[in-house]
Amino acid sequence: MVFSSVVFIFVFLPVVFLVYGILPSLKWKNLFLVFASLIFYAYGEPVYVLLMLGSSVMNYGLGLLVSRSGKNAGVVLALAVVLNLGILCAFKYTGFFLENVNILLGVSIPVPHINMPIGISFFTFQALSYVIDVYRGDVQPQKNYGRVLLYISFFPQLIAGPIVKYHDIEQEIENRKQTAEGTAHGIRRFTMGLAKKVLISNTMGLAADYVFSLPAQGLNAASAWIGALSYALQIYYDFGGYSDMAIGLGEMFGFHFRENFQYPYYADSMQDFWRRWHISLSTWFKEYLYIPLGGSRRGTARTYLNKVIVFFCTGLWHGAQWTFVIWGLVHGAFLILEDTILPVKKCKIRWLRQLYAVLAAVLAFVIFRAENMAQAGMMFRMMFTGFSFTPESAANCISILNPLYLVTFAAGLVCAVPVKKKLEGIQKLHGLSYIACMALFALCVCRLSADAYNPFIYFRF
Repeated sequence: MVFSSVVFIFVFLPVVFLVYGILPSLKWKNLFLVFASLIFYAYGEPVYVLLMLGSSVMNYGLGLLVSRSGKNAGVVLALAVVLNLGILCAFKYTGFFLENVNILLGVSIPVPHINMPIGISFFTFQALSYVIDVYRGDVQPQKNYGRVLLYISFFPQLIAGPIVKYHDIEQEIENRKQTAEGTAHGIRRFTMGLAKKVLISNTMGLAADYVFSLPAQGLNAASAWIGALSYALQIYYDFGGYSDMAIGLGEMFGFHFRENFQYPYYADSMQDFWRRWHISLSTWFKEYLYIPLGGSRRGTARTYLNKVIVFFCTGLWHGAQWTFVIWGLVHGAFLILEDTILPVKKCKIRWLRQLYAVLAAVLAFVIFRAENMAQAGMMFRMMFTGFSFTPESAANCISILNPLYLVTFAAGLVCAVPVKKKLEGIQKLHGLSYIACMALFALCVCRLSADAYNPFIYFRF
């Protein structure tokens, strides 16, 4: 477990921010951020902080070794890939692998219960990207271990991303400034992310959980669509909100992380969706898997095969479950179909292209959310054929549509399109945005104090 939201907001963060501001030099500030990040990660599960420290030491050493190995640098890089992915697979995929071996071979190999360290997929990919960048010559090997450790362990993005590449913040680790304007902007960004998570995602999550827990006889087409749309909004505002909080927190300490979401439900194709959704992950796979596989440089068939591999890995990265893998492959299939037979690019009506992209994303997220493919199939069946409105299914549907849900759903739809960008261009609203954030912060605190339901979906990835 990690700090509760209330403890983090009212105890951990203020203390860290105040001490950081008092320290005299960047060297001491960096050391303190490392210390605070280790405390943050170790809270509740202290043993796994040793794993993260071990990963950082290993990749620090591999970075130095790959830069000094000359012609053998490729061997060192291969070792780095094997060791990093080996650690990730050991903790995340051992049970999944053995369960499938048992099914396929009809054996009964004991399946160990391994608690997965929070955020292991994120910090493993960050650490591995550092070694790869050193191998490519994109960055110089860092001789100061503390800087590598700060890069891997920095608490705002440690447990749920976004995935930050070393070359993006290398200069700011070594030389950055904390300004009043940056701090104010960071606090506003953090508050907006908190509101997305607490006010929108949590409300949508309650509805989605309720619908996905119902048996087929308790569902109809209306409630099934409500569940699917609610989950699509939940996961967007959950991870998008956390990314906003991480970016805002980083800015408070002088770091500038790249955007991780750019209104994905405003996309007009699935290719456009992946240019807007979880950008740090999609660019990671593009830079470190798709392009090394050959990208689109080796003919059409090889290009499509590369996309299938990338999206298989994208799905598997999200979790050791076939629903995640199939979700990834569905997205890969859409991208290939858009390049071949789907006339998306030829359609001149943008809102039709957007409708297609949203529907495709929502339907794919049904697979992502389902416990298994049988439940996903049941949800799809009810979404498109569930027109028998029994008293039970009608009552279940009506129970969801309370005023809080309807208002939150409407807010979620509005905030999913770039209205905020247009409002930011109005100078008179600049000051009002900070007042609005204060009101949102108060609402979030009230909600957190009164409601124990506060799941973070991406913590388990």
